[in-house]
Amino acid sequence: MSRYLFDSADVHAGGRFTALESCYDPVSRRQLELTGLARGWRCLEIGGGSASLGDWLGECVGPQGEVTVTELEPRWAASRQRPAHVRLLRHDIVRDPLPGKDYDLIHARLVLLHLPQRIEVLKRLVAALRPGGWLVLEEFDCGWTPVLAAPDEASVSLFDRVHSVLMGLLEKAGADPLWGRRVLGAMAAAGLEQLTATTYAQAWPGGSTGIALHHHNTDQVADRLATSGVSASDLEEFQALLTRPDFVVNSYPLISARGRRRHENDEGMPR
Repeated sequence: MSRYLFDSADVHAGGRFTALESCYDPVSRRQLELTGLARGWRCLEIGGGSASLGDWLGECVGPQGEVTVTELEPRWAASRQRPAHVRLLRHDIVRDPLPGKDYDLIHARLVLLHLPQRIEVLKRLVAALRPGGWLVLEEFDCGWTPVLAAPDEASVSLFDRVHSVLMGLLEKAGADPLWGRRVLGAMAAAGLEQLTATTYAQAWPGGSTGIALHHHNTDQVADRLATSGVSASDLEEFQALLTRPDFVVNSYPLISARGRRRHENDEGMPR
């Protein structure tokens, strides 16, 4: 099984999924609706976490359709009973064959960012679309997370320093923290058409659901932060800062990019 910096089997993964779903599911749903999502569609949800979006897709396509939700560690989604047309599958997008083809819609949020093999995976996803099918990729641009308000400059410096070390760990693990700003170009190079992208961000005050993402992420890799120069007291102070309402940081901007596979009878014209 492929291993990533933020392991889905870790105890902190549940909290991370909750933060991401609370902040970004409404955004993702709107982007998926813009594809024309309808009854009877065949959908593939890659890296579905606790399957909140996969379950929603199941409601949208109805029993006439089909939704496959894949996840490296599906236990976060396994507790909920699902209708027969929504399938949960333990699956490694890097190592395992795709579970099907001719999909009307394939969606992945914050998956390819973590994959050293992201371009190869992207090409496989495009090939699994039916002609005219849609690929929606949603990725962070982790290069723009300014502190919007803070009790003092020392707090700003602490956040920036710990966050910078965390981004360095991501890169060492093969992730691309700036993948969000590159994803649309990569989709164009893969041959998709009718390309478009939107960017969503919001303010995360201390104590909010969103800012808890920083808490879960740093908790999960505390040992590696320590070996990279973040002391235990630094991390304790950092996490205390995340609870203060007078500390506000910009969320990770989520770039939602979508593109369509060309119809076989197209002659250079979008349809």
